[in-house]
Amino acid sequence: MIPPTESLNAFKAVRKPFIAASTVEKPFVAHAPIEINSAKYFFTSAVGGALACGLTHYMMTPVDMLKCRMQVTKGMYSGVIDGFKKVASAEGIKGLYLGGMPTLIGYSLQGMGKYGFYEYFKYLYTGIVGEETAAKYKTMLYLSASGSAEVIADVLLCPMEALKVKMQTSATPFATSFLGGLRKINAAEGINGFYKGLAPLWLRQIPYTMVKFATFERTVEAIYKYALSKPKEQYTKTEQLGVTAAAGYFAGIFCAIVSHPADTLVSKLNNVAKAEGESTGTVAMRILKDLGFAGVWAGLGPRIFMIGTLTAGQWLVVDSYKVWSGLPTTGGAAPAAKKE
Repeated sequence: MIPPTESLNAFKAVRKPFIAASTVEKPFVAHAPIEINSAKYFFTSAVGGALACGLTHYMMTPVDMLKCRMQVTKGMYSGVIDGFKKVASAEGIKGLYLGGMPTLIGYSLQGMGKYGFYEYFKYLYTGIVGEETAAKYKTMLYLSASGSAEVIADVLLCPMEALKVKMQTSATPFATSFLGGLRKINAAEGINGFYKGLAPLWLRQIPYTMVKFATFERTVEAIYKYALSKPKEQYTKTEQLGVTAAAGYFAGIFCAIVSHPADTLVSKLNNVAKAEGESTGTVAMRILKDLGFAGVWAGLGPRIFMIGTLTAGQWLVVDSYKVWSGLPTTGGAAPAAKKE
């Protein structure tokens, strides 16, 4: 459990320009202060999320490809290093980035929805329950806002995820191009081919994102309160972004563990044909029965490495973009002063 910290208040308040004090770096003064919880604020968060998720997931495509193959075909590789060697030898660098285009597009859309709607739902739910209640139950606010945002984000991601998994795990090349892959899925299964993995995707991503955001926010608060000696505002941009990266990696470890069984199911589901009249739920139960307890944890090692790196990288990109846009980094702010 991450130790609770002092309450954060006034999600709707307009914050003063953020200044980072340093004898080395120049003080960071927001060049274009953005009103917190304004339309521009939500848009900025969405753009930061699109950049963060799209770029980091694309960079990790080789690890993701190996993870998916290990989940779908048991014993295909003895480990990550063995997988890299075999794929590079047989398919070259291009083979390692198989599925890169749907990864880049899909996770950019997902990041846009995830980070933009997270900030919006924090604002919305704070308005519904009141600032005092939201501050008292911050963890519940983080969990509910991130879970709600992920429902929307996964609808944006699902078609690209379906194509990505098929391209990475098919025994024979699934398609010669990105557009060719989309046409092939549509011709064979219609819209259902793009969204048959949505329910398992929600099962994977919603707990993942709830843990990711709540653990990150709480870890940032704990680092500033217990590990460092000064308030957040007295650290430089570089130091604050270092806290962001550390908290992001810590959160990523928990994310990977919580969501891995559902991740395995998504990988298998996109490669198993349904019998006539068989529902997605029935197929999922059949897959889980065949896999057994040990089977659903296949590929956990590379996924912990991948998700830890991804989560740290995503938060670092998001907060770097926010700083560039004139906003403070996420989390760890001192409580707002009480009005007399």
